[in-house]
This record gives sequence, C-alpha cells and structure tokens, in this order.
Amino acid sequence: MASFVLLFLLALTGRAVGQTNDSTEPMCHDWGESSEAAVLVLDGEAGWVSCPLFSHPAVYNYTMAQSAGHDLVWYRLLDGHDLEQPIPYSARVSRERERLWLQPAVANDTGQYICMLRNKSSCSRIAVRLQVLQRDQAVRSAGCPQVAMAATEELIGFQQGKTLTCPNLEDASKMADSDPTVNWTYMNQAMSRCDPYPFWDNHREQVGTRLRIYTMLIPYEGLYICTVRYQRRGGSLSFTRSIKVSGIYPTTLSKDPTILHPTNGKVFPVRTSSDVHLTCRGLLPFIIDKPEREIWWTVDGKRVEQLNDGRFSQTNSTIDDHRDLKAETILNIRDVQSEDLQRNFTCSVRNARGSMARWVQLEEEVSLPSVELGCGLGVTLVLMLLLFVVYHVFWLELLLLYRSWFGTDERHTDDKEFDVYISYARNSEEEQFVLSTLRSVLENELGYSVCIFDRDSLPGGTITDETLSFVARSRRLLVVVSPGYASQGSQALLELKAGIDSMALGGHLRVILVQYRPVQRQSLVRELRRARVALALVRWQGDKSKELTSRFWKQLRVELPVRRAGREEQQGSSKEAALMRLISQNSTNSQTGLISNTTKTPQKVPNSAA
Repeated sequence: MASFVLLFLLALTGRAVGQTNDSTEPMCHDWGESSEAAVLVLDGEAGWVSCPLFSHPAVYNYTMAQSAGHDLVWYRLLDGHDLEQPIPYSARVSRERERLWLQPAVANDTGQYICMLRNKSSCSRIAVRLQVLQRDQAVRSAGCPQVAMAATEELIGFQQGKTLTCPNLEDASKMADSDPTVNWTYMNQAMSRCDPYPFWDNHREQVGTRLRIYTMLIPYEGLYICTVRYQRRGGSLSFTRSIKVSGIYPTTLSKDPTILHPTNGKVFPVRTSSDVHLTCRGLLPFIIDKPEREIWWTVDGKRVEQLNDGRFSQTNSTIDDHRDLKAETILNIRDVQSEDLQRNFTCSVRNARGSMARWVQLEEEVSLPSVELGCGLGVTLVLMLLLFVVYHVFWLELLLLYRSWFGTDERHTDDKEFDVYISYARNSEEEQFVLSTLRSVLENELGYSVCIFDRDSLPGGTITDETLSFVARSRRLLVVVSPGYASQGSQALLELKAGIDSMALGGHLRVILVQYRPVQRQSLVRELRRARVALALVRWQGDKSKELTSRFWKQLRVELPVRRAGREEQQGSSKEAALMRLISQNSTNSQTGLISNTTKTPQKVPNSAA
C-alpha cells in the first residue's frame, strides 16, 4: 500500500516515470487491473462498478479530485474486443460519482472496465473486471434466491441481539425514485433449504427493511439473503445480496487466553537418546476486529525457528469453536541430550486481550528392572496357575486338612450322644451295606459313634418315640437313598421327616444323603425330592468307593462332624460306647426276666431272713 500511495502522489503531481517538463500532454500511469476480485452481477439485476483509485480516501477522494480539476472518464474493453471503447451513457448505463451503474446489467456487459482520473498535469488509470452471470451459472439451493456476489459476514454473540441491514441498500436508495423494499430469506445450511420471512419464531423480526435478531441462538446461524427492489425512471429494478451470520461467545465472557495443559512447573521424565513430544493446549478466545492469536513454544527464551538446532520442531493444530480456538502445539525433540535436561521449555499463548505462559522441565527417567519384573510376574502367574490346579484337583483333601486344623469338635459344644444316625430301607441288601460298610468304617476307622435303630433300640418301647428320640440325640442324619427307600414302610420316611424338621427348626442337625443305587426322580417321595434340591448328595460307586481314600469317603467326612482327637482315643470311645450299650441291654433283659419269674412262681421268704 505504501508504494501505491507514493506512485499515486507522483502521478497526481506530474512527476510520474517517463514524464518530462517539456511535454504538453501528461503521460498516464497505468496501474493495470485491480487485484481485488472481479465484480459479479446476475443477468437482469442492477449492478455497479466502483473506481479502485478511490479505495483509499486518506490519499484522495472523489470530492477532492473534483475540486482539483480532475475528470473521471470510463472506458471498457469487452470480451472478444482488442480496443478500449468509451462508454456511451444512457438510461441503463449511468455514472454516479466514482461508480458506473448498470441498471440492469446484461450478458454483453462482461469485460474489463477502466477508470481514468486526469487533468492537465497528471493522469492515472486502473482497470477492474465485471462478469455478468447467467441465471444457470449462479449457485442456488432449493427455494433460495440466486446470489452472484460473495456474502458479507456478521458476528453476533450468543444470547445477544443485532440488526441486519441489506448490503448496498443505501446506494439503491440514492438511485431509486421511491423507498426500496426488501424481502428476507433464511437459508438453513443444515437442511439445505430456504425459508422466506416470517421464520415462525419470536427471536427474529423484520422491522421495515431491516431484520432484527433479538436473541442469537445456534439454530439461527446461516445465510440470510435479502432481495432489494426499487423503482427508477418508470422501471422496476432489483439486486440480491447475502449475509453470513455466525454466532460467537458473548463479549460478557472472559476473553483472556488460557493454557489448559501442562501445569506450570510440570516435570516430564525422559530417556536420553530418545524422541520426546511435549504437548501444550490452550484456549484462545475470539475478539472482534482483532483476530490475531497464536500459541508457541520457546526453548531458553527462543522460539523454535530461532534455534540453530535441527532436533527441535513444532507442530500446531486448532479446533474452531464458534470462532474461539482450541489450539494445540507439540514440541518435537529428537535424540534428547543430557544438556536438554537443563533447558527451560515454555509454552505461551496470546491474543489482543493478553498472554499467558507456563514452563516445564525434563528429567531423566529412572529405568525400571524390566527383566526382573517380567521374571517375577511370570513366576507369580505360574504359581497362581499351579495353586489353581492343586485346588481344583485336591480341594477335598485341602478342605479336610483345614477342618482338621481349624474345625470345631462338636462334642465340646453340645450334649448329643450320637454322631450319626443312619436311616435306610429295611431290606437285606441295604442292611448288609449299612452294617458291614457304613457302620464298620464310621465306627472302627473314623471313630464316630453310630446309631442304628434296629441295633440300638430297646425292646418294649414305641417305635415312633424311639425314632424321634434317636434323631434328636444325633448330630447327623445319614439317609441311604435307594429305589426301595420310599416303599419300605413308614419308619424310613419318619426318620427323614424328623431330620428335615429338626434341621429346619433348630439347625442343630444336618441331613446327609448317600445315594446307594441310582433312583429316578419321579419315584421319590415329596420329602426326598425337596431334600435332594437343598442337601449334599454323596454317591456310592461300588468297588471304586470301598477304599478309605476314595472320593466317597472324603466327601462323606466333609459332611460329618469334625474329630480333633487321635485315632486310639476315637476307637476307645467307640468301644466304650458299644460296651455301655451292651451292659444296658443285659441289665434290661435281666430285669425283664426277674419280673417274669416273680410273677409266675412267687417264693416265700424265710422267717430268719425276715
């Protein structure tokens, strides 16, 4: 711009390049074609071309040029022609100050337009291109008016308001014979369609020729198209403009830049001879008319581009959030050296409101013994796997071992007489299994006191009372489940029901199910079906279960009471209990016989005896 102003002043004072004092006609300085974009007009709409020489009013404006005796002359070089032609003015083509009006423009008006400003001592000229678009050349969305010129931009803070004025409306008012009218259309870019006013909401309203947005919301962002219509010399003219409305965060919010990461004084552990990437994230609020913002790294107070070290580089990226920028800069350091640990790395952000900086530092990372850690982790995993396998295979043995060490001997916590009461079907096969196998092992090998009704009951008593008494005096009820259990009289069912009721009411008796023969569920009585659902079931597998180390006896021992005493003490207790039962039976039989003899043959007592 400075060179343009200098040359322009030289041209106006008659000292342009190539001019001599002896010349009678000033040499015209040609600025070529304006660097600004070409003027676009729709075929059939009103348009105009402004002389670019007056684009800098501080240097020279139209009023000053007129007072200094300068004349403004327009020429045009139409497409397909080689010679410039003076513009013939008419009702359609007219000049208004520094503008050349085409009302309306037609397709043949496309070309290069040259404005020349001259007097007797100076001359300057510059060209501008005009392109008249056909209707099918302009971009158009569904239901939207066609627009040739680029949209202007308006920024409105959210929850704030603003009034939109159609661009060039005042220029049309000067040329019109009456007040122009304006029709507004809103283009919803998300839906790619246009809605003419009214917009069916209370936040936007057309007031005269202007559109008032009372409260800016995100759905109101988009393209607003205005069509201006006016009358001139008996004809109807129009042109269309567009305004891109964008929402920004309101000015009431803080606009100071902020660093989100890292914290001030953060230390990053690194390894020498490795690559490091330091990330800095900041928030850069937008300030209207002052959009300059930046984020950068410095190393010992110098920017990356000022360092003479190719190991340092910087990568920037931004995310636009309604014109506020979420910026990120990454400082890449290749082949970290020991001297880098002493450097000061600073991240800075800045906008028109202020700036912020945070420094970080590098420190050498303490290397961990990865091999030792890996080996230790591997050994730990192997041990865990072995423990899992051991538990899965020997869980019964482990449970028995735990019970033998930490279990409570129930003999010291209750006053019950028997450890196990065995309930079974009264047939020869199961009686042989109970007496020869279960009783023998439980009493002789494991040291439990066993109660069997047919063996331990006294003659002359009631079966029901004796059964309930035995069950109540036992710690476990062992039920031998077989196909014949439910069909062999009512005593077995009485024993089962008594055990289940005692277990449900007091909890001092536990019921154990031993499956001697496979049984169909449909053939079981109701009490036994319910018991199978809630109680433990130990299966007898014939010859495989005869050994004391078999799974059957281990499972059964888990369900039986804990025995903490030695084997000799257990066997002694079993023999003592058997001996006491034998003495009791003999005493009862003797009393019964004595009573019988006394009743049948009473004897006289000698007088001396009396």
